[in-house]
Amino acid sequence: MTWKQVFTSSVGRKLVMGLTGVFLILFLIVHAGLNACIWANDGGEMFLKGAHFMGNNWVPRILELGLFAGILLHIVQGFMLEAANRRKRSVGYAVTYGNKGSKWYSRSMGLLGTLILLFLIMHLSHFWYPNRSHQGFLLGEEINLYQQMKEVFSETWVVVAYVLGCISLGYHLAHGFQSAFRTLGVHNKRYNAMLTRIGIGFSILVPLAFALMPLSFYFGWIH
Repeated sequence: MTWKQVFTSSVGRKLVMGLTGVFLILFLIVHAGLNACIWANDGGEMFLKGAHFMGNNWVPRILELGLFAGILLHIVQGFMLEAANRRKRSVGYAVTYGNKGSKWYSRSMGLLGTLILLFLIMHLSHFWYPNRSHQGFLLGEEINLYQQMKEVFSETWVVVAYVLGCISLGYHLAHGFQSAFRTLGVHNKRYNAMLTRIGIGFSILVPLAFALMPLSFYFGWIH
């Protein structure tokens, strides 16, 4: 397979989606782990130490560029695959099987991905952009992200939007987790059941952790 085919053929696009999907899954684990430090309920001390390391160290900052490249590739290839699938389905099926053929969220990855993209733009505008614009390109003093979270999550509509974004992420992961590993060849009777259980658990626990963060600030569970 040539480099052009990797980004233009159906098989190549699925491979890119699988690789970037696994990369983003790993990012979600790290991101959730860092943000979970808010539940130390120590006024943000532990969280701010972690945020300082991530924002004031060249290694995470370089990896950040790879993260954005991975997100962009995942989005572009996802929309291209969705467009290709829609063209193939331009002539409707004689029989519609609904959930008997596949779950609704596996048939709605394009919609869920679009909702997550809108959520991501909002999330970046609330935290990443203010912090990086304050720092500049070079390493420098960050804003107090813990205080920023308290202020952002004091607005009811923001908390509702974040929770809905996390629900969309959960359904996206419910299909995407297993799909990514299948694309990379991890697909046989020995691993299928295990991947299914891990995928379901991951698609529930990680989005739930993210959703509980704005709720914790909004309801005053942490200070």
